[in-house]
Amino acid sequence: MIRDSEPLVLGIETSCDETGVGLVRGHTLLADAIASSVEQHARFGGVVPEVASRAHLEAMTPTVERALADAGVSFNDVDAFAVTAGPGLPGALMVGVAAAKAYALSLGKPLYGVNHLAAHVCVDQLEHGPLPKPCVAMLVSGGHSSLLLVPDVASDVRSLGSTVDDAAGEAFDKVARVLDLGFPGGPVIDRMARDGDPAAIAFPRGKYNDGTYDFSFSGLKTAVARWVEARERAGEPVPVADVAASFQEAVVDVLTQKALKVCKDNGVHDLLIGGGVAANSRLRALAAERCEAAGVRLRVPRPKLCTDNGAMVAALGAELVSSDLPPSDLEVPADSSLPIETVTL
Repeated sequence: MIRDSEPLVLGIETSCDETGVGLVRGHTLLADAIASSVEQHARFGGVVPEVASRAHLEAMTPTVERALADAGVSFNDVDAFAVTAGPGLPGALMVGVAAAKAYALSLGKPLYGVNHLAAHVCVDQLEHGPLPKPCVAMLVSGGHSSLLLVPDVASDVRSLGSTVDDAAGEAFDKVARVLDLGFPGGPVIDRMARDGDPAAIAFPRGKYNDGTYDFSFSGLKTAVARWVEARERAGEPVPVADVAASFQEAVVDVLTQKALKVCKDNGVHDLLIGGGVAANSRLRALAAERCEAAGVRLRVPRPKLCTDNGAMVAALGAELVSSDLPPSDLEVPADSSLPIETVTL
């Protein structure tokens, strides 16, 4: 139920290649407008920062206007603005931060510069209600593979593990390039893997049982590339579906094993998975299977809320407002390396 007494927050997300604008009242999502520049990056095989920044500039105003129209509200109805201040691509972040400052200043509304990763955690509240305190969050995307202990998403997020080289999503993109499947790699590998055998090729599981909560996918990516090259040199066909399925299985095996280790070691019984790779069907299925066996409650937002979006930024902004935390200064910077422990600037 929507209560008009709850503040209406407009969130802006521009950390990478998607311009996202969301409107949230309390835990209720009113609008989630996205303009993606992924097609402009596809021919380069990855995101080009300058192209992304220019795309954000062009998309910002129409995306904000579309979100307001979808929600049936006006600027005057907005009580606060939230914007991703980091981490992310420096130029892309600057576009969003500058726009949010302009809106907040011109309308005399408070502004919250928030952490992109904490926003990925908070967005689940729009679908499944308030987060358990504490919970464990695993965020997996093109830029991050992180394991977090979250006593309070508005003020206390702790990093327990992260990637030491390639993030999971980055490995998906690079393997897709090796298999000539295009960009972005995650969705197409997920589709191809459905027709493959996940046990066909014994690809390595980096840092599987090393006693840490960290991830490493660079060696796996290299192993896939060498396996494919060896087949091609021998003049043998590459079983793309089997390679995709075996690679994907290696990634999700490590991710779920590490996530449940964090839950067990910290006595936490609630696991949240977020980020773009959380849309992967095999990750969702294996996580559900292993969580059920371990007695851990699993929360995963619907796929559209897993990828970068303005709704997650607005959700975190609404949480900060409801927690009576002070807004950011209008001189809040864009910080491309903002640590997860800093939920808001």
